[in-house]
Amino acid sequence: MALTDYDALLVLSFGGPEGEDEVIPFLENVTRGRGIPRERLAEVGEHYFHFGGVSPINAQNRELIASIEAELAERGHELPVYFGNRNWHPFAEDAARQIAEDGHTNVLVFATSAWGGYSACRQYDEDILRLREVTPEVEYTKLWQFYGNPAFIDLMAQGAKEAVARTPEDAKVKVLFTAHSVPSAADKASGGPGNEHLYSRQVEEASRLVAQQAEIDDYEVVWQSRSGNPATPWLEPDIVDRALELNDTEGTTHIICIPVGFITDHMEVVWDLDTELKAACEERGMTLDRVPTVGLEPAFAAMVVTIAEAVAQGTEPTTLSTITVQGCTVNGAPCAPDCCTPVRRPAR
Repeated sequence: MALTDYDALLVLSFGGPEGEDEVIPFLENVTRGRGIPRERLAEVGEHYFHFGGVSPINAQNRELIASIEAELAERGHELPVYFGNRNWHPFAEDAARQIAEDGHTNVLVFATSAWGGYSACRQYDEDILRLREVTPEVEYTKLWQFYGNPAFIDLMAQGAKEAVARTPEDAKVKVLFTAHSVPSAADKASGGPGNEHLYSRQVEEASRLVAQQAEIDDYEVVWQSRSGNPATPWLEPDIVDRALELNDTEGTTHIICIPVGFITDHMEVVWDLDTELKAACEERGMTLDRVPTVGLEPAFAAMVVTIAEAVAQGTEPTTLSTITVQGCTVNGAPCAPDCCTPVRRPAR
């Protein structure tokens, strides 16, 4: 096959509110089925209200789409790009209806996550299953995960190198790679039997590759943005806790934070890192250098198009990782029957 055998590309993402009146309905969508009261959602939504109820993620995805469209045109591909979210407007089901109405039947899907695991991968397969219910005449092929793609690693390494180069000469520095935490049980289940802890292993692998290319010998992988019942074990250490601990135990005065787990500066970055982590560091007299995310760089859009071309041609994925690349699926079928199954949440 060739890219011309596909007639559209869907960028499938998480979604976010774009006004204060949208915050609680958005969070109700995110937490549907968990029985969380509105009062608790209002507390959770405080970081959205801090920014006027606007999450940056939708605007950033639109910018990414414009960049992908430019790259497709540069390569001579006439492939329209659509945008759909799981949890907020524009909803993926609406995008699917428009795709079908426009006469497209063979669609590539780029999910805005680099990783395996339930939330990062299989839940997007479930999204595609819902799209099939809405538009059974359309076939959807989800592109590979890209955590080990040379272009992604190179972009992250460039930012890391620049941060190391501007480190104050008298600083005692620590480099922390960070990604979204998940419940420990969910991480163990990611990958399925015989391939456990796929999510955390991929994050650690990407961090290793970036550190290697940026010539960083001393670094740690930490986690952020945990939520839910405090009694439920999640991946640790938390980035804020670890930064303060490093200040206490090692006299660290400067943190280089590399948000390897995020492709753009959405809420988990601008609040958890640029607001909470920054405030915690400033309170201790520490300095913080947060490396930029890379999803809006032209080279990132070029990577997406290159992956699409490779999937269309049936070639093997280009990766620097030794962990098996997964995630390229058709019509919502998981990589394997027991891969990244959801873990039942404990009753609150």
